[in-house]
Amino acid sequence: MSAGFTRRQIALAALALNAVRPLPGKWSGVPSFALGWPVSELAPHLLGAAAVDTAAELTIRRRGSKPSTAGLLAAATAAGLLTYAIAGSRRVGTELDDALRESIGKDYLTTLDLPGPLDLRLPRGSIARPFRFRQHDVEVLRNVPYTEGGRRAHLDIYRPRDVDLSNAPVLIQVHGGGWTIGAKEQQGLILMNRMAQQGWICVAANYRLAPKHRFPAQIVDVKRTIAWVRENIAQYGGDPSYIAITGGSAGGHLSALAALTPGERDYQPGFEDSDTSIAACVPFYGIYDLAGLTKQQSAIDMRDRFLGPWVFDKDPRTHLADFVQASPLAHVSDHTPDFFVIHGRNDTLAPVGQARAFVAALREKSDATVTYAELPGTQHAFEVFSSIRSQHTIAAVQRWLQWHRATHQPSPAR
Repeated sequence: MSAGFTRRQIALAALALNAVRPLPGKWSGVPSFALGWPVSELAPHLLGAAAVDTAAELTIRRRGSKPSTAGLLAAATAAGLLTYAIAGSRRVGTELDDALRESIGKDYLTTLDLPGPLDLRLPRGSIARPFRFRQHDVEVLRNVPYTEGGRRAHLDIYRPRDVDLSNAPVLIQVHGGGWTIGAKEQQGLILMNRMAQQGWICVAANYRLAPKHRFPAQIVDVKRTIAWVRENIAQYGGDPSYIAITGGSAGGHLSALAALTPGERDYQPGFEDSDTSIAACVPFYGIYDLAGLTKQQSAIDMRDRFLGPWVFDKDPRTHLADFVQASPLAHVSDHTPDFFVIHGRNDTLAPVGQARAFVAALREKSDATVTYAELPGTQHAFEVFSSIRSQHTIAAVQRWLQWHRATHQPSPAR
């Protein structure tokens, strides 16, 4: 049996172990994520490839040599870990449904006002083609300017193709990337396509990036996007009175911060009187504590080692108030939009403790409906491409958003 097979299976077993039990910490968190995230979500594909590799080694490549005990043990270990990861992904659908029933009612499905049938199963072909995003029945209007500037001042609009829309609910998608990288075309694609197929209009916007543009440029641009949508989305068939917002990682932070700070003058320079209120917010694996308010070491390390020098260009020891103001956790009050907070328990980039603290604050202080799904075995950025876990999660978000739209009572006019 070839040494190459043994090395491949040992490497795969190590990657699978990291996916199931990642190593947290300021030094190991990033590489653990980079190696574990794709393995977690592509576990069925890797298991199939490993099975083919093992079968080929035992038959075609063997040529009379004795099997390597180490190679076979590694292959069995990798297969077991990948099977465990797949089983965990399959359970996510039930866990999400339980979270919805607990927070919005056991009979929530009966309240949904759907333009089409609600299919709770995995879409056909969604797992076999994880990077296929384009949908033939969804139209995308590219690079619509929402303010003055270059490509960072543009947004895309997703809507049903060949459908005469009127007063369609609107979902704004805010991309992540550590406030320093990322683009509107890269994230939230499964959710936006799915919601557009259900008769929604989805808006994905770019925003200025650090370190060239220091915070709060990012939240200012997100709020400019909301203001633009409020003033212009009716031209595209949208309902300006119902705007929800979502995003992952830094996009989760920015969407939550925008939802909790309507009319915040510091974040709306030149358009202070614009209505930037939000009906509902669905942040994925967001950052909610930029100031170390929770006293969690991971939040303090992020503040001091990354946010201060790279995003804010400020020393938190002398400008802590700016970090506090930028923390969604600091803006939870009696009246907030409804939230569906989603976070992975295995997240090594945005540790789950921040989500727990944020949800606890929302439930303690606000009158909002707060749904929380903490997904076991789940890393950061898990829904960027199609997988068992991401499809179950997007289906749950679809149900939550449609329930919210059906039951939402508009706030009094400002």
